[in-house]
Amino acid sequence: MGGQTVPAGSARYTAVMLTAGQQKWGVRVFKLEAIRYITEGLRQAVILIVMLDPQVYEIVGLTLFCSFTATLIGTLFALPTGFLIGTHEFRGKNSLVTIFSTLMALPTTVVGLFGYALLSKSGPFGFLGLLFTPGAIIIGETVLCFPIIVAFAISTTQSINPLVRQTALTLGASPFQASMAVFFEGRIGYLVCVAAGFARVIAEVGAAMMLGGNIKGHTRTLTTAIALETGKGEFSLGMALGIILLILALAVNIPIQRLKRIGDSS
Repeated sequence: MGGQTVPAGSARYTAVMLTAGQQKWGVRVFKLEAIRYITEGLRQAVILIVMLDPQVYEIVGLTLFCSFTATLIGTLFALPTGFLIGTHEFRGKNSLVTIFSTLMALPTTVVGLFGYALLSKSGPFGFLGLLFTPGAIIIGETVLCFPIIVAFAISTTQSINPLVRQTALTLGASPFQASMAVFFEGRIGYLVCVAAGFARVIAEVGAAMMLGGNIKGHTRTLTTAIALETGKGEFSLGMALGIILLILALAVNIPIQRLKRIGDSS
């Protein structure tokens, strides 16, 4: 019965205690195996990184190339756009700012979906033959980083003291020179904008997977390779790529935090 107790020393009591002991032992063995699995994967991952495994660094090189190129292209268009929106008043400005702020959370798979539709052979730009090439990845990542840089650039520009422009104009500067004075005043904030855009694209997976196709030796990036290799059971390679991705993320975020502190103190 549910309310009855098992007498100590009985056969049933012994069986219950043995079963409980076996369960506890099984849990301990499972934990040890899990820890051993992870540590072995980490050990092999470090070996791949230290020994400069060609496959690993080929993927890293392509990832950096696509991310840097996309960020550069996005910056060339996004910074002037954000600066102009931030320094001018016009009808619909608040709505435009809201749109760019919303697009900061643009899903990468949505970018990949529309990019695929446009670049596929049946799409309007299929004749370019860009689908499943690094160029397609760069286009998708440019679309992703553009609204982030614009939104941050608008915020940075609006936070600059209006007296900077007024003082420059009072001292005889032309409107263009006054704008450059404002831009120079917010230079640290604009660098943070660019770094945030780069951080967005280097860690994305949806657009790179759908537009690049994750082709070995051609369009395989860090994030797509991690997803593939882990799914194949190649835990050590996936772990090595994950460690490198974390290092790159730190390499971006540490300067961002330092730049923010410099900007706050100035």
